[in-house]
Amino acid sequence: MASMKEAFIGTGITVLVLLLFPLNNVFAKSKATVLKFAHYFPAPAKQSTICEEFIGDLERRTDGRVKVRYFPGGSLLNAPAMIKGIQKGIADIGFSHIEYTPGRMPVTEVAELPLGYQTGWLANQIMNDFYNEFTPTEWDRFKILWFHANSPSLIITKKPVRRLEDMKGLTIRAPGRFGDVIRALGGTPAPTPIMETYDAIAKGVIDGVFAPYETLRTFRFAEVAKYVTVTWHIGPCYPFYVAMSKRSYQRLPKDIQEILDTLSGEYKERMALVWNSVEFAGKAFGEKQGVEYIELSKEESDRWKKAVEPVIEDYVKSMTAKGYAESDVRGWITYLKKRTDYLIKKQIVYQIKSVTGPPEVRP
Repeated sequence: MASMKEAFIGTGITVLVLLLFPLNNVFAKSKATVLKFAHYFPAPAKQSTICEEFIGDLERRTDGRVKVRYFPGGSLLNAPAMIKGIQKGIADIGFSHIEYTPGRMPVTEVAELPLGYQTGWLANQIMNDFYNEFTPTEWDRFKILWFHANSPSLIITKKPVRRLEDMKGLTIRAPGRFGDVIRALGGTPAPTPIMETYDAIAKGVIDGVFAPYETLRTFRFAEVAKYVTVTWHIGPCYPFYVAMSKRSYQRLPKDIQEILDTLSGEYKERMALVWNSVEFAGKAFGEKQGVEYIELSKEESDRWKKAVEPVIEDYVKSMTAKGYAESDVRGWITYLKKRTDYLIKKQIVYQIKSVTGPPEVRP
């Protein structure tokens, strides 16, 4: 009887073990790390949908061990609140650009000077190159997944701007250092939030916006502003970031960190192509809306480049006043200029077409 009892108990334990192990596996798989990703672009925008693709890839490659809740359109954090919201843990990952918090990332601001980033692909590459080359300490509390950038900003207005003199008296939406560029060109900058810019132009509160082709469609500026002066020759671009709380990153298991790093490298390149490609759709939308595109002659573009030189010098002076060595600051600018020349040659070799830039990269 004892042996039968022992056999019964042993069988029971075996059954119990067999039942519990699959359940434990299920519980282990269901215990996912949940991250919050905040974004301020409208959900239908390509810059938003590619972030959804990134989220999908991250969840698949981690076999569901990471789940991401996505908050586009400023539904969790608006653009100006983004970087502080990441730091405070309101979001684990956030997407914005540095001009929404002017002065917070002063070294990175050098990359938004009017140095003539000629195309969207080039602008995206150079933002990452600059960070990788100099790694500014202002980002030490964050894990940078990747940087990216809009294509060169253009003068989008209700009245035609054919010559530099036509900027006088115009109020143009341009925050922070972009406002300094508008001021140097003879206009008056306005720090209007991008989501309010359409109405501000339509109501005549401002005369236009300093933004790339893609905004003609994404923010539908082509409906209220019928002239675009193509100013890629000065080419200021916003340094956008996809940044993560360093605490959130460090809490991830090592293998998931490696997956995230690899994926971020892939999406850095994909985002560069996205920003470059959305320009075509934006320009085409503008054409359907009857927008006139005004190309500057070489002589006129040289005048515009000369007009914005004080913006570059003012940046140097402001940074030396903060204690940075002038040689370092000018070294950053020299690097960006040389890198621009290098990258446009690469783009020509790679045969990546853009709607701005020299004839060799035009479609």
